[in-house]
Amino acid sequence: MDTNDSIRSVVVVGGGVIGIACAHYLNKLGLDVRVVDRGKIGDACSRANCGYICPSHVLPLTVPEAIPMAARSMLKARSPFKIKLRWDKSYWSWMVQFARRCRKDVALSAGQHLKSILEASIDEYRTLLASEGIDCEWRESGLLNVFETKSALDAGRRENDMVLAEFGHGAKELSGQQLVDFEPTLKAGLAGGLLHENDASLRPDLLNQQWRAILQRRGVTFSEHCELLQTVRSSDGQIDHLVTSSGQVRADAFVFAMGAWSEKFAKMTGFKLPVQPGKGYSITLQRPSECPTVPMLFPEKKVGVSIFEGGFRIGSMMEFVGFDTSIPEYRIQQLKESVEPFFNFQLNESEQDRWYGFRPMTYDTLPAIGRMPKSKNGFVATGHSMLGVSMAPTTGRMIADLVGNRTPHLDPKPFDPSRFQ
Repeated sequence: MDTNDSIRSVVVVGGGVIGIACAHYLNKLGLDVRVVDRGKIGDACSRANCGYICPSHVLPLTVPEAIPMAARSMLKARSPFKIKLRWDKSYWSWMVQFARRCRKDVALSAGQHLKSILEASIDEYRTLLASEGIDCEWRESGLLNVFETKSALDAGRRENDMVLAEFGHGAKELSGQQLVDFEPTLKAGLAGGLLHENDASLRPDLLNQQWRAILQRRGVTFSEHCELLQTVRSSDGQIDHLVTSSGQVRADAFVFAMGAWSEKFAKMTGFKLPVQPGKGYSITLQRPSECPTVPMLFPEKKVGVSIFEGGFRIGSMMEFVGFDTSIPEYRIQQLKESVEPFFNFQLNESEQDRWYGFRPMTYDTLPAIGRMPKSKNGFVATGHSMLGVSMAPTTGRMIADLVGNRTPHLDPKPFDPSRFQ
């Protein structure tokens, strides 16, 4: 299909990795693109996550085990998963809808859609980074799941067998000795590991910084500290302009990539977009002299480790606590303590950064990508849960296809925001 000639300018609301990706592919169409953000470009949830690009993560959160895990977590003060009891109708509605989907058949169906977008995105990253010369510490060294106990390894093996059978994404199993041979910084005596050889990783802040710089050189405008206050429509349902803290913003089309703040925007605009903030944490330490060579996940602790040229990052946790901006000291200590049993070196106590971010969580764990309900020129790109960096390129390309009135390279129907109406 031909590009829609009536659209010459686009405003992207939200300057995280999803918004930057949308700006990139819209700019490739030859459109005039402006990105506005309530804070800093490339900040918030896009800055200090673990940077995994993981097509292996096809299983959604809506597995049957999620409900008993949530129940147990409410009895443990230091559980890596936390639900805060608070009065908020949309919050409890989200929780009910999530619980209704915690069935194997639903999870497998959602997993097929995640598989398609994750596989497309890692391929898109390879093309993007090579063609644009972006140096963001991209590594295709895989992602290693490490297990301390036999029972945890057995559970991981069962899940791996199921994922291999259903989605074709199997991991290579390593015994305890093979684990140490593969990664000598791990302690002897661990139960074993599962290596997802086709996963990759990058440093997210470098990706955002360099991608933004490239787009600026191509004429994309970035406006920070510009908060959306109101969307104003014309009589035919078109979005006429935005009212922001920096004044009115006009364009022919608008893309809303607002992450965890998407539900507030949707209520303001008059449609349903059930996105709850799932709070996570990370701490980045100075890189130790003895350092692993591959990123790792420790499923028993619900914690991951990323290795960068200038740092060592530990991240995880999932808290449904609203927009709580605190960083409790016990969570930082918990991150450190969680990984110490696995390594044969001492963590460097020189701290470079501590961070929290609000992941945009949908109750069906699929992102919302597509035309905004009740709008001809509004589009939504949000709800990527814990996989925003992994899905960013394909999301941006899909949005550009839809804005340009072209046949999308990936079927957008499973991600259509109208499914929530």
